[in-house]
Amino acid sequence: MAAFRFQPVSVTRIGPHQLGSRVVLAPMAGISDRPFRRLCRQFGAAVAATEMLSASLQLQQPERAGLRGIHREELSPRVVQIAGADPQAMAAAARLNVEQGAEIIDINMGCPVKKVLKQAAGSALLRDEPLVEAILRSVVQAVDVPVTLKIRTGWSPECRNGVRVAKIAEDCGIQALAVHGRTRACMFNGHAEYDTIAAIKAAVRLPVLANGDIDCPEKAAFVLAHTGADAVMIGRAARGRPWLFRDVAHFLAQGSLPAPLPASVVRALVLQHVAELHAFYGLPLGLGFARKHVTWYLEPLGAGVEFRRFFNALDSAAAQLESLDAFFASPLLSEAAA
Repeated sequence: MAAFRFQPVSVTRIGPHQLGSRVVLAPMAGISDRPFRRLCRQFGAAVAATEMLSASLQLQQPERAGLRGIHREELSPRVVQIAGADPQAMAAAARLNVEQGAEIIDINMGCPVKKVLKQAAGSALLRDEPLVEAILRSVVQAVDVPVTLKIRTGWSPECRNGVRVAKIAEDCGIQALAVHGRTRACMFNGHAEYDTIAAIKAAVRLPVLANGDIDCPEKAAFVLAHTGADAVMIGRAARGRPWLFRDVAHFLAQGSLPAPLPASVVRALVLQHVAELHAFYGLPLGLGFARKHVTWYLEPLGAGVEFRRFFNALDSAAAQLESLDAFFASPLLSEAAA
């Protein structure tokens, strides 16, 4: 595949790590696996954390957490995100991940999904500021690498305590803070609000990353200007568009959009990504992950609807790759992309 790599411009630091752009990939369960992280880093993401790892699961059943973990061959800085509600377990999980090659530990206090909240973890912790402090101090003291934190603006619109939590984080030694512009109660509904992120940035000295509804270069520039944040964090908008990091980084550095990727490069990228999913997960699991990512790649193409139904029924790696190759060579695709 032709190399389209953003040439990094150092803008900020997380501990000893100087970041190469002002855009990073958000940790996303079932999405930000090793193959996807590699692609996003290739296209200019300064940081690409692992999927969220349950501290208790990793300690009790490390084999189940293995695929979600870090690999020493990944680009530096290698970031592992952990979640949990017990300070000692979180500290132990942080130490384990550093032993396995993590260079930054990120703590999740932003996940809004029920299965995480049932464990009193993720954004549920925002209701218990003393426990937030206990977890942060325990993890920071447990490892000799930078510890970062991801939060939401609060538990609910009536309880936006993000500024207080950010100050606690700074006092505990957290070295960067990512903030999603919604409360837990908002889930992913409505629109992200950035005023609270701006208030957080004004209240602390540590680097702040703004997250939520950032889906294009122009929106990234707006959010940075509105919040004063040091960088933006992109999540769902990068599904099927790992080159979005290239576009955003170029726009922020140059004030213009780069030329669109040639169709031949997109074709090679998708084929390579699918092959890596097959190799990483094995079969049949890799087939399912390939179906998910291919759906995201092809959603913008109206001609891809019928093909996606056909593709989702395929039951071999070779068939998936052959059908994708034929699809990208079809005249219908060329018309849809024109």
